Amino acid sequence: MFLEAVYHRPRKNWSYAYNGTTVHLRIRTKKDDMTAVYALAGDKYMWDHTMEYVPMTKLATDELFDYWECEVTPPYRRVKYGFLLQQGHEKRWMTEYDFLTEPPANPDRLFEYPFINPVDVFQPPAWVKDAIFYQIFPERFANGDTRNDPEGTLPWGSADPTPSCFFGGDLQGVIDHLDHLSKLGVNAVYFTPLFKATTNHKYDTEDYFQIDPQFGDKDTLKKLVDLCHERGIRVLLDAVFNHSGRTFPPFVDVLKNGEKSKYKDWFHIRSLPLEVVDGIPTYDTFAFEPLMPKLNTEHPEVKEYLLKAAEYWIRETGIDGWRLDVANEVSHQFWREFRRVVKQANPDAYILGDVWHESSIWLEGDQFDAVMNYPFTNAVLDFFIHQIADAEKFSFMLGKQLAGYPRQASEVMFNLLDSHDTARLLTQADGDKRKMKLAVLFQFTYFGTPCIYYGDEVGLDGGHDPGCRKCMEWDETKHDKDLFAFYQTVIRLRQAHAALRTGTFKFLTAEKNSRQIAYLREDDQDTILVVMNNDKAGHTLTLPVRHAQWTHLWNDDVLTAAHGQLTVKLPAYGFAVLKASSDWSSWGRPPFTGEHASPSKRGASFCRSPSFPLTSSHWLDPVSTLSCSWVQLFSKLVNYKFSEQLSCMSLKS
Repeated sequence: MFLEAVYHRPRKNWSYAYNGTTVHLRIRTKKDDMTAVYALAGDKYMWDHTMEYVPMTKLATDELFDYWECEVTPPYRRVKYGFLLQQGHEKRWMTEYDFLTEPPANPDRLFEYPFINPVDVFQPPAWVKDAIFYQIFPERFANGDTRNDPEGTLPWGSADPTPSCFFGGDLQGVIDHLDHLSKLGVNAVYFTPLFKATTNHKYDTEDYFQIDPQFGDKDTLKKLVDLCHERGIRVLLDAVFNHSGRTFPPFVDVLKNGEKSKYKDWFHIRSLPLEVVDGIPTYDTFAFEPLMPKLNTEHPEVKEYLLKAAEYWIRETGIDGWRLDVANEVSHQFWREFRRVVKQANPDAYILGDVWHESSIWLEGDQFDAVMNYPFTNAVLDFFIHQIADAEKFSFMLGKQLAGYPRQASEVMFNLLDSHDTARLLTQADGDKRKMKLAVLFQFTYFGTPCIYYGDEVGLDGGHDPGCRKCMEWDETKHDKDLFAFYQTVIRLRQAHAALRTGTFKFLTAEKNSRQIAYLREDDQDTILVVMNNDKAGHTLTLPVRHAQWTHLWNDDVLTAAHGQLTVKLPAYGFAVLKASSDWSSWGRPPFTGEHASPSKRGASFCRSPSFPLTSSHWLDPVSTLSCSWVQLFSKLVNYKFSEQLSCMSLKS
């Protein structure tokens, strides 16, 4: 037993309230080191009557560690807990202070979740779990009003984009093409910045309280938001609070008046005059871009100005949330105040941080609801598109992230495959739509909120910025209709089956040196099996399943399992999305029912492992009263690796 690898702390993502009644507990152990792990949990004021051992299941695995999890529902919203680690006959009890070879004498030295206070529970907006986003770069989506075209506007799609050119896209153009979004099936739109700025991308804000005249005005935005809401489409705007543009009036004042400017403390100025020396500005900026001076968000006046802007657009236009650019370079204190202001204006607002790396410090319920999930992007691209990761590595990359965030954050993570900051998906796939479709199918059948970058659905290609910012193609004769139909189908599948949005996730196969994966999404209503072959040759997979009949959701074909094994034949880059029938296989239905067998009826998709209240002595081995023969029989009946839950080696025969 490698105790050096065991890790738990009574804090976010290791011990947290999932909702007002449920606590999730997690612990890390060395990979493949433990045959079973239990949480011993109870109320500290009624320990003898409430303590129980709760088997933990493997949430995830990476190259080095296993991550175990269970949920407990303390009747009085507080819980004392420790862990029992089991490796064959060997056992160790983990307390807050040490490892013991015998059960602890009392609960005093155990970990504690003191109380589930509702105000402390991290609760992202529920609607985001059902959202399918569509990202729009406004200057390149559609030109609906030529009267507001900036000087030098090029004819639509007449040239490859450059960093500084304009094609005249605007908000009226989006209004004119809302039918396209409805036909596709999306129900949320994320716009890159709309506020007054000098560039085509508008990340150099000049006025945080004015829509850029090139795009329209506040009334046009309000009309667009209202029309979207009538169609059941949410609207997310992009805010740039890390930095402003060079034409932002307070910065212009500093340029003009230097030390005498009343705005000089609005920015991080290292020396005056403001200039660029050997490529480095004398003031902090985004990267080293002199046109984007960094704002001092700790300054009370700056903070007040930006927070008023965030509240203003929610109250004036009814937007449904904010995406926050370069969010990792702004102080945590600012984001905490930002959340307070935004949630007061709209408790259902979605707060999305632009963070490209591990983000747990922002996802504790006091700052963001989610982040741009680029680690997910990288994992999907590495496996499906670039094929530099095998199936095992792919599962490790995803597993490590799942273990790093509280469940409610994973449920609303912003899962994108490309954006205005990356090469387009079809281009990264070298034009191979088969690879692209596999990546998109995984995106739409995994945890989190999928996002489509405008034009991907009709086959738009393009390299890195500015190539990824091409004009949307509105000539339907040039649309890839097969790709569009594929997107429509995966959207309908996700919307029709809650298991694909909030169900449990479990890999059935993801092996080393393999390019095939299979995984289950399950909830109280459905069991859905997704099988993919990310290889240029066909493959046949044999998978352990509990159901006899499976219907292919793509074409209604029916597959039948034999003796708990389902055989799935896939062509090169083929896939199957299979839904289990309501009839269980001849191996039998698992005997546990209610919360012990199925995902929580509260909508959470973690299964609570069956717990074992102790009758004779609450410090006995939690499984000592079960016979090994019964456990072996049960394991056979459900075709289930019960050894991951209970170790027969420790049971009486």
